[in-house]
Amino acid sequence: MSDGLTPETAAASRHAYVTLATNRDYALGALALVNSIRATGTAADIVVMHTSVPDKDLDPLRAAGARLVRTALLDTSAEFNATHARDALHARAAFTKGTKPPFHTPLDNFAKLRLWEMTEYASTVFIDADAVMLKNCDKLFDYPEFCAAPNVYEGVADFHRLNSGVFTARPSQATFAAMMDRLDQPGIFWRRTDQSFLQEFFPDWHGLPVFYNMLQYVWFNMPELWAWDEIHILHFQYEKPWQDHDKAERLRPLIELWKGFAGQGPRVELSGLSDPA
Repeated sequence: MSDGLTPETAAASRHAYVTLATNRDYALGALALVNSIRATGTAADIVVMHTSVPDKDLDPLRAAGARLVRTALLDTSAEFNATHARDALHARAAFTKGTKPPFHTPLDNFAKLRLWEMTEYASTVFIDADAVMLKNCDKLFDYPEFCAAPNVYEGVADFHRLNSGVFTARPSQATFAAMMDRLDQPGIFWRRTDQSFLQEFFPDWHGLPVFYNMLQYVWFNMPELWAWDEIHILHFQYEKPWQDHDKAERLRPLIELWKGFAGQGPRVELSGLSDPA
């Protein structure tokens, strides 16, 4: 464990699901994720790395049984930080398929790389805080590094690119050091922040089935791919389920499912859900 990580408690398992909360909005998302993981019956640790989150917004995560680890942002250069700040990054790589919320902090995404410093764990599965787990995923702890699902939500052309919302990792200080040597180079620009970096760092990444990181836009863009009985992790890319947004009615069944895990409504039974028309 490095100086960049300050855990509140010791690890209880050799395996961990890990997420990252960079502000109070993502702390709310992390609460739904933690509750959903706990509901699968796992014995693994559930770790919430957190950066700029008020302590009162961490209390529900403590109560839910998460292991909290205060996480420093990476020690990157002023040039790197300016290039990957929200306004600068979005000006160069505007999102055209959906809308990122105002609380999205792209530079902070790189802090998830610190999970490679959590060497108290033999294996980890990282899951973005805007996701929920619907089926037990413990077998992923036996998968090699680096596994991720493709970034599929519009068509088969997306299969060549990974989505870093779910991936397997084997913590190692040597790997983390190699990442830091590669990450911050003069003139570097990671168009999709950690996602672009991880795909370049692990060019031979192993593909997980899309059901381990089912992106919400599949619901209306590729309904033939949707199958509730196969989905292990549901990921709310772009607009978040706790926001008011222009796609909310189209995504209503998914949002109601999330609210149940967040404690904002009744818990939805998966057996009662229908696939998209």
